[in-house]
Amino acid sequence: MSKLYKFSIKTTSSQQIIHINKYVEQALSESGIKEGIGIIFCPHTTGGITINENADPDVVHDLLYGFEKVYPEKDRNYRHFEGNSHSHLKSSTVGASQTVIITEGKLLLGTWQDIYFCEFDGPRTRNFYVKIIEG
Repeated sequence: MSKLYKFSIKTTSSQQIIHINKYVEQALSESGIKEGIGIIFCPHTTGGITINENADPDVVHDLLYGFEKVYPEKDRNYRHFEGNSHSHLKSSTVGASQTVIITEGKLLLGTWQDIYFCEFDGPRTRNFYVKIIEG
């Protein structure tokens, strides 16, 4: 058995990392599945999904800072006509999805881990999907 859930969020800045555990936990609760996996997928080429530390908000700041340092917004050598090459590079680095084990009806995350939606070309209304698969 598996169930698919779609969620929409509104980002508020051009570069943003948003905590989305509550959405994934809502999907898990509604699914009724106690053992399996959850796949969190971003269908955007300038966004992504990551798992990272939840205890210190400076980690999110440092991630955005690091991405900008490696892939600066402005670079005269970018060729993509839309002007958001940096966003595509960041998205490809982070990736479009994450998989989390579900056990005893809960997400199996480490003590300091949470799930995040990464916005690299906002602000926008973004969608992401959660697929809960029993097994």
